[in-house]
Amino acid sequence: MPELVLELNGRTWHLDPSRSYTLGRDPQGDLVLDDARVSWRHATLSWNGRSWVIEDHGSTNGTYARGQRVQSLEVGPGSAVHLGNPTDGPLVSLSAAAQPVAAAGTQAAGAQTAVAQTAAAPARQPPPHHQPPHQREAAPADAAPAPADRNPTTFHQVSLGRVMRIGRALENELVVSDLQVSRLHAEFTATPDGRFEIHDLGSHNGTYVNGERIAKSGTVPIGQGDVVGVGHSAFRLVGDRLEEFVDTGEVSFSARHLTVTVDGGKQILRDVSFGVPEKSLVGVIGPSGSGKSTLLKALTGYRPADEGDVLYDNRNLYRQFAELRQRIGLVPQDDILHKELTVKKALKYAAKLRFPGDTAEAERAARIDEVLRELKLDAHKEKKVSSLSGGQRKRVSVALELLTKPSLIFLDEPTSGLDPGMDRDVMQLLRGLADDGRTVLVVTHSVAELALCDKLLVMAPGGSVAYFGPPEEALNFFGYSTWADVFSAFENYREYDWAGRWRGSQHYQLYAADLDSVAPQAVDMPSVQQVRPPKPQSWGAQLMTLMRRYVSVIASDRGFMILMVALPAVLGVVSLVIPAEFGLGRPDAHHAFNSAAGTITLILAVGMCFSGAANSVRELIKERVIYERERATGLSRSAYLMSKVIVLGLITALQGVIICGIGFSTRPMPKEGLFMPPAAEICLAVIALGLTSMMVGLVISSLVKTAEKTMPLLVMFAIVQVVFTGILFQVFGTPGLEQFAWLMPARWGVAAAGTTLDLSHLMPPFDKDDPTHLDGLWAHEASQWATDVGVQLLLAAVCVFVVARLLRRHEPEVMRK
Repeated sequence: MPELVLELNGRTWHLDPSRSYTLGRDPQGDLVLDDARVSWRHATLSWNGRSWVIEDHGSTNGTYARGQRVQSLEVGPGSAVHLGNPTDGPLVSLSAAAQPVAAAGTQAAGAQTAVAQTAAAPARQPPPHHQPPHQREAAPADAAPAPADRNPTTFHQVSLGRVMRIGRALENELVVSDLQVSRLHAEFTATPDGRFEIHDLGSHNGTYVNGERIAKSGTVPIGQGDVVGVGHSAFRLVGDRLEEFVDTGEVSFSARHLTVTVDGGKQILRDVSFGVPEKSLVGVIGPSGSGKSTLLKALTGYRPADEGDVLYDNRNLYRQFAELRQRIGLVPQDDILHKELTVKKALKYAAKLRFPGDTAEAERAARIDEVLRELKLDAHKEKKVSSLSGGQRKRVSVALELLTKPSLIFLDEPTSGLDPGMDRDVMQLLRGLADDGRTVLVVTHSVAELALCDKLLVMAPGGSVAYFGPPEEALNFFGYSTWADVFSAFENYREYDWAGRWRGSQHYQLYAADLDSVAPQAVDMPSVQQVRPPKPQSWGAQLMTLMRRYVSVIASDRGFMILMVALPAVLGVVSLVIPAEFGLGRPDAHHAFNSAAGTITLILAVGMCFSGAANSVRELIKERVIYERERATGLSRSAYLMSKVIVLGLITALQGVIICGIGFSTRPMPKEGLFMPPAAEICLAVIALGLTSMMVGLVISSLVKTAEKTMPLLVMFAIVQVVFTGILFQVFGTPGLEQFAWLMPARWGVAAAGTTLDLSHLMPPFDKDDPTHLDGLWAHEASQWATDVGVQLLLAAVCVFVVARLLRRHEPEVMRK
């Protein structure tokens, strides 16, 4: 076999096929590199019985061959690999030895002896998308699922009867160093009779065949040309080998003939086409009503266009949305992190929700630290998000999206509300993300830093394209000296055919004519079940993570914790102001009734109504943007809702104990209850009322559009409860009014307490000679107490169902049933 020699940093090694070689900063490794860009254990070079293979071990900065990041690559004489940087990272060169090792005499210091036979990796030609848009043909509408213009990152030989397991763990035959991939993800089987199958091993984020997810733990036959998607990697069966494509972020992106029509036939997006090469930063600007938000939803696939195609590296995003959605990051205008948490803790919870359940804590922590270093946030990781500047908070939102290494990042108004200096910092950050190998598209109102973009898309009123091309040529195209003049022209000449002017220009021929040459097609989306994202974590794991995060948020907000205790305490003290000679018990023989018992019960009940609803009335509206984004990445709606119900329920129960504890502390109580001490019975009734009111608060929070609207509704809710308790005036026996009162939680809460106190006979009767005026819900019976409490819990359950339905409105349209 011909000899193979490795050269690195001026030193030479003769490679021994009987062993493997580790490359990295670890002093105990075989090939040690003192370079900060190289990971501790960066890669391994070994002989697999057929050829030499260099395999990246999840390094921070990557391993590169011919400018492309690789995970595993067959190498041989003439091969060259960079570590840590594709251009100037440490260079590993391989060549054939000039003479047999046995005749070499002595070796250079540190040299290793070996022979190996391998074929050099096939030479790669620059992919067509490196050319300017006007120099290449448009891709066909039904382009192959795998990147047709890219050579495989590596390939694996297939032999009949062989089973190759795919996963993140090193014991797999096909190792995919991607935290989106489960440790044991799937198995590729070549049966003895020549058939090929892919079997999902219960993966968390799913296994995809030609863009469609196969059933969890399911098996699907695959044929020649079929593509299996696993995380950021794709495997294509070609002949007797399995070609592997690793999505390292350098992807092209294009939109063709996007049109969105709303009810009434009005088009809010009209025939939008543009194309973006890889590693580009694209700015989108336009006046209000130009369809920028609609365009963003169409480009991300969350609200697909009614006509047209979106191509992600020549793959149809709409048809393969289930798989490709994992490679798209979206940073909304509002922050998508809890401001009460520290930067590191907020990213920790986000990573736990987004990464597979079998991801180790150390793996998540390493990825978080990597992202913090990349965005220069490591100095701020222990600070609360609320204490950061506007630009730094936006960096944290970007960091959250970068956790899963998306290749395509969309940002909606990231510089809104920032001063010019922060505006520039954010745009420079986006420029750096694009230069690092990602495609970035930013919707913005700011025009100060547009020169940093590679391309600029200008939307005209009505949702059509007014310009697409280099930003430095845009003002000359419109014939104005400032963007203020351009926007004024849009406003003053709204009926002008801006799209027609664009299509008749030379810029159109240079930058968009090739895309427009393909006829528009009707959108053919897969089923809702196919596009709904898989849950990276089990339902129970998501629930526990959400509860821990929610408790951390509450614990970090001292103001809320103080109010949580002070509010029920104050309400309990207020009830003590009411003079009551007999407390809540029965009067003596000299008195017929105890009228104060009803008043005290009213104050305690209404106080609990207000306290329970106040706990929850802002909880959903303040997290709406966070919920929308997390729901799109696989968050369970029911787990999210139950985390709120459980944590808020425990807080409300504690508040009920505080209210009753203070309210009963100086009051004489009845001598005995229906089936337990009367104080306990009344306290349980008050807690049940608080839980039901807390759920009503969640309903309010899911209905309103802004947090400012919650407080008037909270006050209105509390006042209505006072009226319909049945204490102030007779509700029982009044047709219509009584039935409406059944919908009021306070009606049943007071009734449950009234059964223990026997309020029907304790309070002055409305007509003591007419037994029909005795309130039946206050009957002094254990069964009536259970009924009153049970109805409250039933109302709470109805509210849970209503909130779950209302939450659907804040999810991507493509996911709704």
